[in-house]
Amino acid sequence: MSKTGNPIPTGVALIGAGMIARTHVEALSAMGDAVRLVAIVSRNPDRARPLAGFYAGDAPVFTSDLAAVAADPEIDIAIVATPPSVREAVIGPLARAGKHILLEKPVARTVQEAEEVIGICDRAGVSLGVLFQHRKRAPSIAAARLVQSGTLGALGLVEIAVPLWRDQSYYDALGRGTYARDGGGVMLTNAIHSIDLALSLAGPVTRVQAMTATTVLHRMEAEDFAVAGLHFANGAVGSLIAGTAMFPHRTEVIRLHFQRASLRIDKTALTVDWRDGRQDVDEGPAMSPTGGKHVWHQAVIEDFIDALRTGKPPMVTGREAQRSHRVIEAIEASSRTGRTVDLPRNI
Repeated sequence: MSKTGNPIPTGVALIGAGMIARTHVEALSAMGDAVRLVAIVSRNPDRARPLAGFYAGDAPVFTSDLAAVAADPEIDIAIVATPPSVREAVIGPLARAGKHILLEKPVARTVQEAEEVIGICDRAGVSLGVLFQHRKRAPSIAAARLVQSGTLGALGLVEIAVPLWRDQSYYDALGRGTYARDGGGVMLTNAIHSIDLALSLAGPVTRVQAMTATTVLHRMEAEDFAVAGLHFANGAVGSLIAGTAMFPHRTEVIRLHFQRASLRIDKTALTVDWRDGRQDVDEGPAMSPTGGKHVWHQAVIEDFIDALRTGKPPMVTGREAQRSHRVIEAIEASSRTGRTVDLPRNI
């Protein structure tokens, strides 16, 4: 239930018109009458207007006036897709006006800043969800179902690989890869998706030993490479390797090694290799010819709306999103000090 009293909050504002904005517009368009994109907020509304071409409904209002959007009673949800550096300034007036917040990852640049954003939403009594759309991929859903079935035995080893390539132009745009704008590099901007998915399947990390670096392949402030050893609360161990300097670009892969089988999860398939020699491959439903990555965003948005309608938590709350962010900060701390970093077990 939204603060406007609507049983189903259908009015949506998109805050931010950067690289990911088209994906959100296409996702909202694919939802048909379930939602209405009321407004798109951009520092340069005229430059953002081409986004209307990707929306099948009535064209949204393009504006730079955040206060007007916050005051609009037709808007129930604000999808915030701004750089992390302005999250508190943007979310504050929206939350205080009763708008529920669905937020592109990360919640903010630092764990401390993210706690402030979470507190703003808690005090305003609005829901805060975070877009970790990798959880909505068919292989991820199938893996979660299998892990929860209890048929795999104990988890022993976790491998998280994020072998990405980004050209220098990616970091030349808008200060990307700086601490002031993004809060970090490959981990907070890219690998956080795979870290979140791995934690959702394997449980929390309690200890980290790590190294990060900026390679000669990029001119940037933050890291474009990270490697870490991980200890999990359930006794499993694991590894993370992530980079945007790994040419050619490859897909992210998570491998989970259990007593009875090993799982390989990427964006297209779940492969299960059983210890008795069987192999199961679950590719899930084929992507529609007109579909793209917006289908995963669409699924998260639909989950968020359903959560508001039923009163249940969204798929990933602000506090749950902090788990992956805390692991990233522990990796950064371990790299700076050369020491093992322990994470609290009760967070």
